[in-house]
Amino acid sequence: MAGRQRLLLENAQQLVLVCARGEECLRREGACSLAVLRNASLDGCIKAVGQAGVIRNQFSGTTFERIIDCSGKCVLPGLVDAHTHPVWAGDRVHEFAMKLAGASYMEIHQAGGGIHFTVEHTRKATEEELFNLFKDRLERMRRAGSTLVECKSGYGLNLETELKMLKVIERAKQSMDIGISSTYCGAHSVPKGKTATEATDDIINNHLPKLKELQLSGEIHVNNIDVFCEKGVFDLDSTRRILQAGKDIGLQINFHGDELHPMKSAELGAELGARAISHLEEVSDEGIMAMARAKCAAVLLPTTAYMLRLKQPRARKMLEEGVIVALGSDFNPNAYCFSMPMVMHLACVNMKMSMNEALAAATINAAYALGKSDTHGSLETGKQGDLLIINSSRWEHLIYQFGGHEALIDYVIVKGKVVYQNERCGITSSY
Repeated sequence: MAGRQRLLLENAQQLVLVCARGEECLRREGACSLAVLRNASLDGCIKAVGQAGVIRNQFSGTTFERIIDCSGKCVLPGLVDAHTHPVWAGDRVHEFAMKLAGASYMEIHQAGGGIHFTVEHTRKATEEELFNLFKDRLERMRRAGSTLVECKSGYGLNLETELKMLKVIERAKQSMDIGISSTYCGAHSVPKGKTATEATDDIINNHLPKLKELQLSGEIHVNNIDVFCEKGVFDLDSTRRILQAGKDIGLQINFHGDELHPMKSAELGAELGARAISHLEEVSDEGIMAMARAKCAAVLLPTTAYMLRLKQPRARKMLEEGVIVALGSDFNPNAYCFSMPMVMHLACVNMKMSMNEALAAATINAAYALGKSDTHGSLETGKQGDLLIINSSRWEHLIYQFGGHEALIDYVIVKGKVVYQNERCGITSSY
């Protein structure tokens, strides 16, 4: 039928459906199939999930344009990376040696490195240069299983460069087969030559009105607003003002909080109705309980604690109190990691999460943190057909194999379209 495509995944050893919360991870064992329909009315949505025989009978009169035999393999939801900084120019590999020698994040920052180093190079880069760098990074994320990625601006710190970054993100939204949730993060750092109060006023009086204008004209579509709420950066009052102003123009609140110092960011986020707060290495018990009550997701970033040798976020305490725990890679020049399977592994080893909890945190809960859990994050009829097929009879290998995803992931599928097929697919034996 013209304009219509059907994809059938059949005979999977495991279909890992993923549940909405908690320890239980729903899955179906043995000869399971899944059908995805792509047409004008059902744009790459999952049409049916179930036992192979049932699906075969249900679609007995249907011609599938592509059938993938998943015998001995597992099908999982596409991974969701809930926190990244992927649009920038310049390279900070030299800072890694400084960190290894004992320099702290803020010491590097105050010496002109860190964010300010990247800002200088990003301001000089053309939109085309930034887009090509960003496109390559997204492709690497996709090969590692990410099908929905949150992408921030924040290496401009002036209106011109912030908009340049947001336009690059918009281009990728329109041209690439990967889901993107875009975030305005103009309050990522205080620009050189400005005080935090002056930077806050500039964002509220100049950046956000221009952002609203471009949103209304359809030039860009921004989903979230972010602020780096931190000692020596944006204090609680400035953070409140910026986040409220962003909320007033329709942006979801999704910000950095309680990373290096206890700032009561979690309490503020809960009060403002934040969708999510990231980092939270220094969150208070009261902040954890406030987030649980407000159903505000905690986006935990095990790469950051690992790279900066910080204490680990208290994932177990958050889970016990009923906080919705999500995961992100925090991909940026300081934490250069594209791989959500590695993030899940670190979450299990260093934050004491179970594999079930880590998978839920990297799928349905990460989708919740981006306001997209109604369409992404689990294998359910009517949800978007974003899927992984891995070359193993047990899904846990995706987490167990630290850095092994290059040989393990056979297919990445977005909206029912195969966007990555491992060139070794069908050659390597099942793990």
